[in-house]
Amino acid sequence: MSTDQSRRAFLQRSAAFGLAGAASPFVLNLAAAGEAAAAVSSDYKALVCVFLNGGNDYANTVTPYDQASYDLYQKLRPELAYRRDSLTGTLLRPSVALPGGRQYALGPAMLPLLPAFDAGKLAVVLNVGTLAQPTTKTQYRSNGAVLPPKLFSHNDQQSYWQASSPEGAQSGWGGRMGDLFQSGNGSATLTCINPTNNAVFLTGKAAVQYSMGTGGPIQLTANSSLFGSASASAALKSIMSATHTNMLENEHGRIGKRSLDTYAQVAGALNAATPLATAFPSSNALADQLKLVARMISVSSQLGAKRQVFFVSMGGFDLHDNLAANQPILLAKLSSAMKAFYDATVELGVSDKVTSFTASDFGRTLVPNNDGSDHGWGSMHFVLGGAVRGQRFYGTPPVVADNGPDDLGQGRLVPTIAVDQYASTLATWFGVSDSDMSTVLPNINNYSPSSRNLGFV
Repeated sequence: MSTDQSRRAFLQRSAAFGLAGAASPFVLNLAAAGEAAAAVSSDYKALVCVFLNGGNDYANTVTPYDQASYDLYQKLRPELAYRRDSLTGTLLRPSVALPGGRQYALGPAMLPLLPAFDAGKLAVVLNVGTLAQPTTKTQYRSNGAVLPPKLFSHNDQQSYWQASSPEGAQSGWGGRMGDLFQSGNGSATLTCINPTNNAVFLTGKAAVQYSMGTGGPIQLTANSSLFGSASASAALKSIMSATHTNMLENEHGRIGKRSLDTYAQVAGALNAATPLATAFPSSNALADQLKLVARMISVSSQLGAKRQVFFVSMGGFDLHDNLAANQPILLAKLSSAMKAFYDATVELGVSDKVTSFTASDFGRTLVPNNDGSDHGWGSMHFVLGGAVRGQRFYGTPPVVADNGPDDLGQGRLVPTIAVDQYASTLATWFGVSDSDMSTVLPNINNYSPSSRNLGFV
């Protein structure tokens, strides 16, 4: 193997094992990006994945409202169901009515997102979940379909959502989009940006996620006053960025120099930026992350970025207990944070260039276990942005039932929209070509071409 091939193999393995994704004092997540297919873009676009860790309960997020469906919902979860009159204020009135008189309302705590739906900037996608190929309940029962491995497992389904592969996946579909576009950015390092915990979603074959804190880029040890000494700090910078004859030592030095340079570039741009006028809610970790995303978008032109993928997250959704008390708190934080972020993109004049979308491990059961719900499969999700064809539902409303035609029992939904189709729709808007789609989403060819773009953006 040649020296150049050895170098590339080392970098790829380092990224795969998470070396580059860790927010260490030296920010080793800035490992060098290899050669990627060049996708030329003249405009700016950003995708923002909002991941709800733990598996969000779908039935109290997008809740049946028409009388017949509500009665079934209330009967199946009497201790968890909202009162119907409490849902009137968040009733969703779509521009295209659902068949059979079906109606939904947002959970009452999600009121901040209602104006975006009414304005046509928010879409609701029904019954999305991890699939390897189109699958029916009958096929599931008869083992007649290839299924995602380890269904109902948190770690594996989080990974399958983000990477089309269970835990141990080496790249995610956000990162694989980054592979295609990073060479068109002023700095390849700033293509995939993560202000939350490390996530496979943003790791590409070559693209590596850039970890940040909610206050900005992570302060490097060498950029601080080391032991109160400027000369000590300068010496450390020299050690971190020095060139060497040994391949591994030289690679470490190259990464160190890139880390220092990128920190200076990003910190300088953010410090010079006009502060956002949009008010973000306080005591809300998701809002803090999204405010950082908005700030990074505000300086995207200074940083030379044309395409960026962001990942933010919030936890607490694994509500086997106390769902009625705790989920509304989470949904209120989610809604207020997403609303503020959308308002910030309007302030910046880029609302039609930025699309945010929710994702989660899985949905949960409709039938409760005590005062919570158990791990499920399909769920309801939101897409928000100026380019979104909103005030609409996408997908088929599932039958509200316990062991009905659309669920495996306990209201555990069999997804009718695959994550691949959801992702393909977003990727198409982002600029991924049909010929590159299977590189980003390896299972997409299991779906008919006509079903790969759901049309919500």
